[in-house]
Amino acid sequence: MQNISAVLYLVSAVLFILSLKGLSSPASSRQGNTYGMIGMLIAVATTFMVMEKPVLLLIVGAIAAGAAIGAFKAKTVEMTSMPELVAAMHSLVGLSAVLIAVAAIFHSGMEHTPVQKVELFIGAFIGAITFTASVIAYGKLSGKFGAKAVNFNGQHLLNLVMALAMVGFGGVYFFTDSHAAFLIMVAIALVLGVTLIIPIGGADMPVVVSMLNSYSGWAAAGIGFTLNNPVLIIAGACVGSSGAILSYIMCKAMNRSILSVLLGGFGAEVAAGGGGDSGPKNYKSGSAEDAAFLMANADSVVIVPGYGLAVSRAQHALQEFAELLHEKGVNVRYAIHPVAGRMPGHMNVLLA
Repeated sequence: MQNISAVLYLVSAVLFILSLKGLSSPASSRQGNTYGMIGMLIAVATTFMVMEKPVLLLIVGAIAAGAAIGAFKAKTVEMTSMPELVAAMHSLVGLSAVLIAVAAIFHSGMEHTPVQKVELFIGAFIGAITFTASVIAYGKLSGKFGAKAVNFNGQHLLNLVMALAMVGFGGVYFFTDSHAAFLIMVAIALVLGVTLIIPIGGADMPVVVSMLNSYSGWAAAGIGFTLNNPVLIIAGACVGSSGAILSYIMCKAMNRSILSVLLGGFGAEVAAGGGGDSGPKNYKSGSAEDAAFLMANADSVVIVPGYGLAVSRAQHALQEFAELLHEKGVNVRYAIHPVAGRMPGHMNVLLA
């Protein structure tokens, strides 16, 4: 059975990698999604094969409840609300990592090696930061917490002190096996997740969502080491590395440092630089026909969609405008900035 499960885990890991490859292009994204779903189905079924029956019943109940909630959200969520849904899902991944780590710590029959202790520490604090940071990101994206950046004096110093305290209590756990020290470390990480995200404004959330995606992957990989589950390690590493690469690409596109995102305060710089002119602006309103009439004599038109298109749900008007130009023989193309929209790839999905 052990050999069979190892082979099945390897198959699911290969499917996850093929899924990422497929998702790299709109033309193959459906196929990539299918690979990912099949891989996850194989991984879950294999886990059922190797676990005890009492635990199996608990997990089946949890899967049934989660599937019902997921199916309901998939049917009811609007495309423009997808970013906050993704942020909410990241929070669940982080919370799962924390709960698994805490369960492993308090499990009386488990003896942890020094390496496993480090893995538990990393998985737990990344998961805790991911959980609360994703909850704040969800609130900012949905408008429940307000989209403005929250800044105060000594913000970065506070984050540094909490980070050092978190590592310190992790060290106490490592050398003494103190459950209390581990729980204090998790509590500090939960607060740190909040203070890292509140300085970032709503318009900069695409980079944050991408970064939280990376965090959730590394948290899953860390817990995979604890559970000795190879497919969880591979899947978590794929998600973590791809999210980090995407975040780097987005930061380069915004002329921002990836370090400033990790430290959680780059939104404050933007607010300080662009806060001079907040008065009313002059604008002209018109229909898609009016815009097409003005551009009918052009040989080529390049449309650069932005954040406003996403929040105003104007993609259908844009499609009508593009079709009118096509009828007049105009070559219409799109130039999509990596951070356009409200999450990574959001503008591509809206236009598709």
